[in-house]
Amino acid sequence: MKKYNPYENRPSHAGWRRDLYDIIFEADTPLGKAFDIALIVAILGSVVIVMLDSVESIATVHHDSLYMLEWDFTILFTIEYILRLICVRDKKRYATSFFGVIDLLAVLPTYLTIILPGGQYLLVIRILRLLRIFRVLKLVQYLSEADLLIRALQESQRKITLFLFTVLNLVVILGSVMYVVESSNPQFTSIPQSIFWAIVTITTVGYGDIIPTTFLGKTIASLVMIIGYSIIAIPTGIITQSIIRVSREDDKTKIVEQTKGNMFSKKCPGCAFQGHDLDAAYCKRCGERLEEE
Repeated sequence: MKKYNPYENRPSHAGWRRDLYDIIFEADTPLGKAFDIALIVAILGSVVIVMLDSVESIATVHHDSLYMLEWDFTILFTIEYILRLICVRDKKRYATSFFGVIDLLAVLPTYLTIILPGGQYLLVIRILRLLRIFRVLKLVQYLSEADLLIRALQESQRKITLFLFTVLNLVVILGSVMYVVESSNPQFTSIPQSIFWAIVTITTVGYGDIIPTTFLGKTIASLVMIIGYSIIAIPTGIITQSIIRVSREDDKTKIVEQTKGNMFSKKCPGCAFQGHDLDAAYCKRCGERLEEE
């Protein structure tokens, strides 16, 4: 399935919808940059409000103010979501895309608290309010390297899956062995409990709630700790290798696209930017009138 790209959903005809699209989805224009910055500030502000409202001492004193600010942010994100739907060509495609779903999740929980009133639903409402933290995921689309990281993770998915499967088998074996070795230890009550110990030990977390007491058990635990340090480096190396490969592919693609763009796009006489459409009249970066070809 082809990955959704919002820039391919741009209205083909000129007009206010296309101008609105350039402001909301494009970041090359001054208005687009200002919109992105304002939206990032609003996202961070809304997440901070949710966090403060979870602190009992703060919520007791400032509940009404936090409640009003929460609704202000909800209305703001609702307007933004509607504007995004208005200015794209394929509304269904955007609404069902990853960022479209995240945009909807950013506003939906607040409205659900109205639909579910009553004291018996207070617990449900508190859980629904936690969904507002999804707003922080909206920040992903403003990180220039986010797409590169996602593609690198997708490329290394099979290797990471094989690595996790190997680790899973390893902790099952180690947990079972420790259950037999530490049979007289009341802390190793079952194989699942021993597997939990193996996971905690091999990841070097070390809670210390389960401790081997026999000499053989301590020896095995020491080996597991050493193995854990070497295992941690494996997924890091896999992902790093994928990031380097994807980054090189992007660099090659950018060089080809830039070469084609310089051949088939207008050049601004003011700032020399060469990313304009052939029918563009003004520079999207500085506003200078473009020369006719």
